[in-house]
Amino acid sequence: MSAPVTALPVRTRPPSDRHRRRRLVLLGTALLAGAMLVAAAVLLLGPEDFPGDGTGSVVIRVQQGDSTSAIAQTLVDSGVVASRGAFVNAAADEDGISRVQPGFYELREGMSGASAAEAMVDPDRRVGFMDVRGGVQLDDTRAPDGSVAPGVLSQISEATCLGRDTGELRCTGVDELRSTMAGADPAEIGVPEWAHEGFRAAAPERRLEGLVAPGPYDIDPNGSATEVLRDVLETSSERLAAAGLSGDGAYRTLVLASLVEKEAVPQDMPRVARVIENRLQQDQRLELDSTVNYPLDVQALRTTAEARRAPGPYNTYLNTGLPPTPVSSVSNGALAAAEAPEPGPWLFFVRCTTEGASCFAVTYPEHQGNVARAQAAGAF
Repeated sequence: MSAPVTALPVRTRPPSDRHRRRRLVLLGTALLAGAMLVAAAVLLLGPEDFPGDGTGSVVIRVQQGDSTSAIAQTLVDSGVVASRGAFVNAAADEDGISRVQPGFYELREGMSGASAAEAMVDPDRRVGFMDVRGGVQLDDTRAPDGSVAPGVLSQISEATCLGRDTGELRCTGVDELRSTMAGADPAEIGVPEWAHEGFRAAAPERRLEGLVAPGPYDIDPNGSATEVLRDVLETSSERLAAAGLSGDGAYRTLVLASLVEKEAVPQDMPRVARVIENRLQQDQRLELDSTVNYPLDVQALRTTAEARRAPGPYNTYLNTGLPPTPVSSVSNGALAAAEAPEPGPWLFFVRCTTEGASCFAVTYPEHQGNVARAQAAGAF
């Protein structure tokens, strides 16, 4: 009987370096071929894109210095467009794309690249933007002709509005901003430290008067009322600091500058500041119409006899000294005048030309002469 045949184990040789290199070459060739197919598909079919104009509401932010490619990536990350290529290709046909400003824009989810590019150059799509002028008050003001100028709170509220094209407009309301201002800790909303005492001493509805410096602002419209005010005041604080406001006496300077802002054209500001300082040094009433009109929310050169007789902390016909708060936002020119008034002995001024320039006097009879000339010229 023959012995059973025992199957011997099959011995495999480890792959040689030459075999490994061959497999790697084959794998690399396959990957390269696949990439070429994808590239060819992109060239033939274009980058991935959404159809149509999209839905809903998405707020995106363009940062200072963002390129078209950077904006495209922001849109992809926010779900606005399907790919960077879809937006970049479409943006190449939009002449205004290179002039897109830093700031916030309201778009939609799932927009085609072409729709998104068109939206980015539409000025109505920019949100969160406001531009404050010197002399604007917190509250809306009325002119003698009945027209209404939006105040700072109204401008902030308008900047937060979203949903204009959805039919569901939503904004942070003026009343909410005012109540937040009234109840907030000054540090919580970005009030500069030198203004904390003045902020707390002011009537609740006046606490931020003068603390919003002129200039453009970009506000995140999705923020709460507290966050929105902090956005505004942090930017404003930087501007006021750059204008030289800091430390003891800064709030007084701001109050004085607001009076100069309301009473004088730029070339007369240093002399008007001197008149105010001279009157304060002599404990003489300032008798400024701008302070009487301030709590009435009236923008006018003159006041009524009734208004001048009405008691109140802003009536400088009845009270000596500065009013308790600024009476408007303050330009750098007014701040510079308040910080360094022009030397001189003047105690009186009156707007004496139709262009707004003032005539200055040392004595009351001299001032009466200037008033008569101003009336004859039709200055008021």
